[in-house]
Amino acid sequence: MLIVGLVLAAAAAAFHVFIFALESLKWTEPETRKIFGVASEADAVTMKALAFNQGFYNLFLALTALLGVGFVIIGFTTVGLTLVFAGTGMMLAAALVLVLSDPSKLRAAAMQGTLPLLAVIATAVGVAIG
Repeated sequence: MLIVGLVLAAAAAAFHVFIFALESLKWTEPETRKIFGVASEADAVTMKALAFNQGFYNLFLALTALLGVGFVIIGFTTVGLTLVFAGTGMMLAAALVLVLSDPSKLRAAAMQGTLPLLAVIATAVGVAIG
Protein backbone atom coordinates (compact mmCIF):
# COMPACT_ATOMS: atom_id res chain seq x y z
CA MET A 1 0.00 0.00 0.00
CA LEU A 2 2.94 2.32 0.63
CA ILE A 3 3.98 1.99 -3.01
CA VAL A 4 0.44 2.93 -4.07
CA GLY A 5 0.63 6.00 -1.83
CA LEU A 6 3.97 7.04 -3.30
CA VAL A 7 2.69 6.60 -6.86
CA LEU A 8 -0.37 8.70 -6.02
CA ALA A 9 1.85 11.36 -4.42
CA ALA A 10 3.97 11.46 -7.58
CA ALA A 11 0.83 11.74 -9.71
CA ALA A 12 -0.45 14.59 -7.52
CA ALA A 13 2.91 16.29 -7.91
CA ALA A 14 2.78 15.89 -11.69
CA PHE A 15 -0.67 17.49 -11.75
CA HIS A 16 0.61 20.42 -9.68
CA VAL A 17 3.55 20.87 -12.05
CA PHE A 18 0.96 21.08 -14.84
CA ILE A 19 -0.90 23.77 -12.88
CA PHE A 20 2.41 25.59 -12.39
CA ALA A 21 2.98 25.59 -16.15
CA LEU A 22 -0.48 26.99 -16.80
CA GLU A 23 -0.31 29.69 -14.14
CA SER A 24 3.31 30.76 -14.44
CA LEU A 25 4.21 30.07 -18.05
CA LYS A 26 1.02 30.09 -20.13
CA TRP A 27 -1.34 32.36 -18.18
CA THR A 28 -2.30 34.74 -21.00
CA GLU A 29 -2.82 32.04 -23.65
CA PRO A 30 -6.43 31.55 -24.79
CA GLU A 31 -6.64 27.89 -23.70
CA THR A 32 -5.33 28.70 -20.22
CA ARG A 33 -7.72 31.63 -19.89
CA LYS A 34 -10.56 29.29 -20.79
CA ILE A 35 -9.49 26.72 -18.18
CA PHE A 36 -9.41 29.35 -15.44
CA GLY A 37 -12.46 31.29 -16.63
CA VAL A 38 -10.56 34.50 -17.44
CA ALA A 39 -12.61 36.13 -20.16
CA SER A 40 -10.23 38.61 -21.72
CA GLU A 41 -6.55 38.89 -22.43
CA ALA A 42 -6.58 42.28 -20.67
CA ASP A 43 -7.88 40.62 -17.48
CA ALA A 44 -5.23 37.92 -17.80
CA VAL A 45 -2.50 40.54 -18.15
CA THR A 46 -3.79 42.32 -15.04
CA MET A 47 -3.73 39.03 -13.09
CA LYS A 48 -0.47 37.74 -14.55
CA ALA A 49 1.80 38.58 -11.59
CA LEU A 50 -0.59 36.94 -9.13
CA ALA A 51 -0.94 33.84 -11.30
CA PHE A 52 2.84 33.66 -11.75
CA ASN A 53 3.32 33.67 -7.99
CA GLN A 54 0.52 31.15 -7.40
CA GLY A 55 2.03 28.83 -9.98
CA PHE A 56 5.24 28.70 -8.03
CA TYR A 57 3.33 27.72 -4.88
CA ASN A 58 2.03 24.73 -6.83
CA LEU A 59 5.51 23.91 -8.10
CA PHE A 60 6.97 24.01 -4.57
CA LEU A 61 4.23 21.69 -3.27
CA ALA A 62 4.99 19.29 -6.12
CA LEU A 63 8.73 19.38 -5.42
CA THR A 64 8.11 18.70 -1.73
CA ALA A 65 6.09 15.58 -2.52
CA LEU A 66 8.55 14.41 -5.19
CA LEU A 67 11.53 14.88 -2.90
CA GLY A 68 9.68 12.84 -0.31
CA VAL A 69 9.06 10.02 -2.76
CA GLY A 70 12.73 10.11 -3.74
CA PHE A 71 13.92 9.98 -0.14
CA VAL A 72 11.67 6.99 0.59
CA ILE A 73 13.02 5.21 -2.49
CA ILE A 74 16.65 5.67 -1.41
CA GLY A 75 15.93 4.52 2.14
CA PHE A 76 15.52 7.78 4.09
CA THR A 77 12.01 6.75 5.02
CA THR A 78 11.27 9.13 7.90
CA VAL A 79 12.39 12.23 6.01
CA GLY A 80 10.70 11.00 2.85
CA LEU A 81 7.36 10.26 4.46
CA THR A 82 7.43 13.60 6.26
CA LEU A 83 7.88 15.38 2.94
CA VAL A 84 5.25 13.26 1.18
CA PHE A 85 2.69 14.02 3.90
CA ALA A 86 3.66 17.71 3.98
CA GLY A 87 3.43 18.14 0.20
CA THR A 88 0.24 16.17 -0.37
CA GLY A 89 -1.35 17.46 2.83
CA MET A 90 -0.82 21.06 1.75
CA MET A 91 -2.17 20.25 -1.72
CA LEU A 92 -5.28 18.82 -0.08
CA ALA A 93 -5.59 21.82 2.25
CA ALA A 94 -5.34 24.22 -0.71
CA ALA A 95 -8.15 22.34 -2.47
CA LEU A 96 -10.31 22.63 0.65
CA VAL A 97 -9.61 26.36 0.90
CA LEU A 98 -10.59 26.76 -2.75
CA VAL A 99 -13.98 25.09 -2.36
CA LEU A 100 -14.71 26.66 1.03
CA SER A 101 -13.92 30.13 -0.27
CA ASP A 102 -15.96 29.66 -3.45
CA PRO A 103 -18.34 26.67 -3.66
CA SER A 104 -18.66 27.20 -7.43
CA LYS A 105 -15.06 25.96 -7.66
CA LEU A 106 -15.98 22.45 -6.47
CA ARG A 107 -14.91 20.83 -9.76
CA ALA A 108 -11.50 22.57 -9.70
CA ALA A 109 -11.02 21.70 -6.03
CA ALA A 110 -11.88 18.08 -6.72
CA MET A 111 -9.36 17.97 -9.57
CA GLN A 112 -6.73 19.61 -7.38
CA GLY A 113 -7.44 17.59 -4.24
CA THR A 114 -8.43 14.05 -5.20
CA LEU A 115 -4.95 12.67 -5.92
CA PRO A 116 -3.44 14.24 -2.79
CA LEU A 117 -6.32 12.88 -0.68
CA LEU A 118 -5.83 9.39 -2.06
CA ALA A 119 -2.06 9.70 -1.58
CA VAL A 120 -2.47 10.70 2.08
CA ILE A 121 -4.86 7.83 2.75
CA ALA A 122 -2.84 5.17 0.92
CA THR A 123 0.45 6.33 2.42
CA ALA A 124 -1.01 6.40 5.94
CA VAL A 125 -2.45 2.91 5.50
CA GLY A 126 0.88 1.71 4.11
CA VAL A 127 2.72 3.10 7.13
CA ALA A 128 0.15 1.65 9.54
CA ILE A 129 0.34 -1.86 8.17
CA GLY A 130 4.10 -1.50 7.89
